[in-house]
Amino acid sequence: MIKNIVLIGMPGSGKTTIGYELSKKLDMNFIDVDSYVEENEKSSISDMFEISEEYFRRIESKYIEELSKLNSTVIATGGGVIKNENNILMLKNNSIIIYVNRKIDDIMKDIDISKRPLLKNGKDRLKELFKERHHLYQKYCDIEVVNDSCIIDIVNRISTLI
Repeated sequence: MIKNIVLIGMPGSGKTTIGYELSKKLDMNFIDVDSYVEENEKSSISDMFEISEEYFRRIESKYIEELSKLNSTVIATGGGVIKNENNILMLKNNSIIIYVNRKIDDIMKDIDISKRPLLKNGKDRLKELFKERHHLYQKYCDIEVVNDSCIIDIVNRISTLI
């Protein structure tokens, strides 16, 4: 496959885990955007958020532009990538965009908020983020997949759909 596969969705929806397993199944490269940003900036996302969310979003967009030029890569984005329409436009040039949709109640059961700056005030913030973002995830995706079973089943579902 020459195009990239980009996973979008809420924090804790399973994008990174699904993306990694999908890349192995399809023999593609894998990049988690948040990890990529941290490695290249030599700073944690939490530290970048301490400066400001706007600061982090500018840096995130810089790397989205870079990553959007790759081929044959599964890219797991951060949950807020859809807040900047230019990010999506860059990614759509060379990617199939998949919305990994997972029930908020399921995310709240197992998400580790200690590494998620937008959730530092508690898991209830997830419900607000979902209300703000769900329509954008649906608007920008080519395919929506519900994360409601084991990872291998989701990976197989995605590989069949693409």
